[in-house]
Amino acid sequence: MHIVLTHPTGNANVRAVLAALLNSGTLSEFSTTLTASPDAAWLKLLPGSVRNEWLRRTFAVPAAQVRSHPMREMARLALPKLGFRQPVRHETGWASIDAVYQDFDRTNARRLAQLGGNSAVDAVYAYEDGALATFQQAKQMGLKCIYDLPIAYWETGRRLMLEEADRLPAWADTLGGGIQDSPAKLARKTKELELADVVVGPGSFVMDSIPTWAADKPTIVSPFGSPVTTSVADSAPAPDNDARRPLRVLFAGSMGQRKGLGDLFEAVKLLNRPDLELVVLGHPLVPMSFYRAELPTFTYEASRPHDQVLALMRTCDVFCLPSIVEGRALVMQEAMSQGLPLIITANTGGADLVQEGQTGFLVPIRSPQAIAEKLAWFLDNRDALPAMRQQARAHAATYTWERYGTTIVDTLHSLIA
Repeated sequence: MHIVLTHPTGNANVRAVLAALLNSGTLSEFSTTLTASPDAAWLKLLPGSVRNEWLRRTFAVPAAQVRSHPMREMARLALPKLGFRQPVRHETGWASIDAVYQDFDRTNARRLAQLGGNSAVDAVYAYEDGALATFQQAKQMGLKCIYDLPIAYWETGRRLMLEEADRLPAWADTLGGGIQDSPAKLARKTKELELADVVVGPGSFVMDSIPTWAADKPTIVSPFGSPVTTSVADSAPAPDNDARRPLRVLFAGSMGQRKGLGDLFEAVKLLNRPDLELVVLGHPLVPMSFYRAELPTFTYEASRPHDQVLALMRTCDVFCLPSIVEGRALVMQEAMSQGLPLIITANTGGADLVQEGQTGFLVPIRSPQAIAEKLAWFLDNRDALPAMRQQARAHAATYTWERYGTTIVDTLHSLIA
């Protein structure tokens, strides 16, 4: 079995699949937009923030097996910094993320056609929004199409988000672009799933969102890995468990109602406890004045490099993410790895992370009252936190990126063979 893997930007889960394909000798090619060599001398001439962005596009793959298509992605990254917003507007811009994905998809389709009847390629592995043309070409060549769905299928996500816009209209502008996607974009998503021979997802919430007409397709469920806890993190002192200081509850992610921030704000207001501090780490989706009007007392922490995010987590006590729609929010496992028990919904994709009362609690979506009850439990049971911190770290450590990738690749071997 030999697989062509494609993803326009790359992330931790893509790297894990890539590593597993390489280790098993089944990677034919990896296609992406930008690649960088960490040893390139010219990188040292760049400002630190730009250099770090480039280094995020480093992939541990032999040069002969990597194909890059950088032009449109470089424009997407550079033009906003130069003050040009029109070219990156949602769907319509020449350098929008949608345009990058579609151009990348077409380029990969042409590459498959160049490979012709090469018997060394058996399948193509592509991701949502960047798979249609690639899959269409693969079908013409008799190749298998592996579809990675990192978030709930669009019909489920759109339905839930439209319901949120009706339920909490003040928060509608924070719901993101999903409810603004054009019929053409949604039709492409549907066709991608139609063409898929195998569907890969990170958890039960994603797989349960697959429509009934596609329910008979083979699926692979593999949860994301957790960050490897360093010795520094292991030895870092836990927050002082003194009940006289406020309980620090952390929310991390884009500051919108897709992630349930409005419900968390309401829960904090319901409690109205001076011994609770809500810490919000993330990127505002609307002016900060909106969030302050909704809850004046929260502590805002701006986005920062990953190691600094982990350091901030270690200063908190509990992680709360009452999401309405996710795939599997990786930040949950990051928080657990730093010793934070969870309050989450099943729609985060992380129900398996919760060992009730040991690593945290599950709450229903759209239930500020349930969130408030669990926050109150932590406030009233501060002495339970040390044991829960240990259990959270231990449970997070059972999820590794190596297992994520090898589960997918080993199952593909059996399915495709």
